[in-house]
Parts: sequence; C-alpha cells; structure tokens
Amino acid sequence: MQEENKKTTHRDVVPSVINFLSDELFDGDYKDQPQYLLEIFELLMHTEFGDDIRLRQKMLSCLRTSRNLAETLAPFSEKQIYKACASLKAHQ
Repeated sequence: MQEENKKTTHRDVVPSVINFLSDELFDGDYKDQPQYLLEIFELLMHTEFGDDIRLRQKMLSCLRTSRNLAETLAPFSEKQIYKACASLKAHQ
C-alpha cells in the first residue's frame, strides 16, 4: 500500500518489480496465466455474479495486464529472465 505524500523513485520501484518477476518464475507457468484467467473469467461471466459491467471491466483489465506481461517476457527463456533478475538483485 502506498503511503500518502511519500516520494518514490525508480530505486524503490525497480527492486520491487525484479522481486515480483523472480517470485513469479518460481511459481512457473507465468506465460500461461492469460489463458488461465480467460478460462476462469469465461466461466464466471455465465454466473449471476459475472453479470456486472464493473466486474467485467476489471476482469478485462487483469487479462490485458497478464497478457502484456507474458508478451513482454515471451522472447526470453525462463533461464534468461532468472539470470537477469539475479544480476539486477545482486546490484541492489
């Protein structure tokens, strides 16, 4: 949670992103996350709860973010991503 009036810099953000990506690699299948979300959301949309425009917008936003991350990392192997994160973590 962000503290109000607290200034952040790239030095605060970049290590957090690196840690996130490193943690995701240990869970595996991050490249399949958009498909997993799509399957879940399609099932949910056929329920009473899924008939809510705000919820649908949030689901589409999550799917888009997940897809963008997977597309960004797609050209790289898991080993390349892991090595890059480890290298950046070492320089923190």
